[in-house]
Amino acid sequence: MNRRIVLHMLLAALTLLGAPAMAGNAASTNVTVTYDHPEQFTETHKLRSLAPQLDDDDYLKVLKSYIENRASRMLPPGDRLAIVVTDIDRAGNFEPWRPGPLHEVRIVKDIYPPRIDLRFQLLDADGKVLREGTRKLRDPAFLSDSINTSETDSLRYEKALLDRWLRKGPDQL
Repeated sequence: MNRRIVLHMLLAALTLLGAPAMAGNAASTNVTVTYDHPEQFTETHKLRSLAPQLDDDDYLKVLKSYIENRASRMLPPGDRLAIVVTDIDRAGNFEPWRPGPLHEVRIVKDIYPPRIDLRFQLLDADGKVLREGTRKLRDPAFLSDSINTSETDSLRYEKALLDRWLRKGPDQL
């Protein structure tokens, strides 16, 4: 049985048993992630110009959910975090000079690190700003860093980059 079917069966069973909602639902109440002009992101331009057949913004939905879930875990009760992503350039690049269908394959090399730019605002339960700022998340050693993500996850490098930032905790964002 494939993993997606098993996951749906598990979620259905939990719902029938009256289990509390998954952490993803809780995340939406204390963490918000928005994208500022995603049509202007470096990744969007890269896809449109080098691999138009792959031009798909599904990765934005996946990253939004991932950030909300991860960030909600590190926040103290009552705190809220608003993140506005201003640019994304995923790890790897398309090399149009490669022959045949290889020009449509994302080539991951250390010269193509993941990059995420964002603004954030951390608020306490009373709405007081605790921290705010902009961050340019980079990891030029992303290929040599050991990351505990699936090798089949196409967003593993971006998720690891976000995890390193969030792992600092609310006081060090």
